[in-house]
Amino acid sequence: MKQFYFAFLAIFSLTLSAHSQTIDTLVNVGGFNMHFNIMKGEGTPILFEAGGGDDSSVWAPILERIHQVTGTTLITYDRSGFGQSELNTKLKNDSDFDIENGIKELETALAKLGYNNEIILVSHSYGGLYNLLYANKHPKKVKSIVLIDATLSDFWNEDFLAMRDMFVDINTIPKGTGDYYLNFNYNEIMRSLRNTQFPNNIPVTNIFPDKSAPVYPEEYSNRWKKVHVDLGIQNNNVTNIIAESSSHAIFNDNPALVINAIVKAYSETLDKNQQNIVLQKALDNTIELSIEAKVHNRSEHDLNTLGYSFLQTQELDKALDVFKTTILLFPESANAYDSYGEALLMADKKTEAIIMYEKSIALNPDNEHGKEVLLKLKKE
Repeated sequence: MKQFYFAFLAIFSLTLSAHSQTIDTLVNVGGFNMHFNIMKGEGTPILFEAGGGDDSSVWAPILERIHQVTGTTLITYDRSGFGQSELNTKLKNDSDFDIENGIKELETALAKLGYNNEIILVSHSYGGLYNLLYANKHPKKVKSIVLIDATLSDFWNEDFLAMRDMFVDINTIPKGTGDYYLNFNYNEIMRSLRNTQFPNNIPVTNIFPDKSAPVYPEEYSNRWKKVHVDLGIQNNNVTNIIAESSSHAIFNDNPALVINAIVKAYSETLDKNQQNIVLQKALDNTIELSIEAKVHNRSEHDLNTLGYSFLQTQELDKALDVFKTTILLFPESANAYDSYGEALLMADKKTEAIIMYEKSIALNPDNEHGKEVLLKLKKE
């Protein structure tokens, strides 16, 4: 499955600009190293916070798309003890490995990297609490926030913390890891942040699925959804977006929705002219992502239909990309080569069209229409 998917991406890289300059670096933060990955660009930087137990690699599939549209700097990183970041061994007590200290480590690293001014925040799950705390500490610097099924401060009341304790056994988690200290301090972190709200001057896009994954009993899912719905209802600065048929990791299930929400949040930091340019790129990106979704389903019929729909709307370049993708995915399909040959003729690429028709006929000697077209082309 993946080989087909990456073949498609290789084709579409021809229609996108060159890959961004990416810096993969370790930043010394008070005696230990934190790992950062930075796609360099121009404009308000966007900082991504992963969920609890995850590292920055979860964002990799969507970053290039966002960068292609916005052109701005994208920053991902691993919190202490996760991914490629070292554990902060300077801390003396287990309770010191809390979110307040995590924010201090982040602030130090961003300052060293030169990204401690205006910023846009994006988070998933537990990372939403980092966005919450950072925004409250820097309400004038944070320009916008995009939450992706984030943990909200009011979710974990005492009843639900007690329920969580029945499912999480700290003794099964290796001590000396980021995951251990996250879970060791989890309940106290939730108590300390309870009732904390996002500053009302910061626009917040709150994306969450229509049904939460059944990790805990049904009352968990019902409460999770309720606090998300209430966040949008009770706060004028919050816009709720429900991701239908998605799991907790919405950026995997519906990347187009997440990417477009981030692009929209970024565009609102621009002047009108720049905003229009970015939103037009976002529209093109949406079309490409819709094609990508078709490829992921691996339906030859869908791809062929999509290619001809682009021909009908006179979007020849997009049609060529789709038909070229189809022959890579379905190299034994005579019809795929025939369709690609037809599109190449419309693009005045006669030599390439002849090759496609020859392959189509070789696969299907009964392709009489292809034979007629090929005979005509060779006589010209």
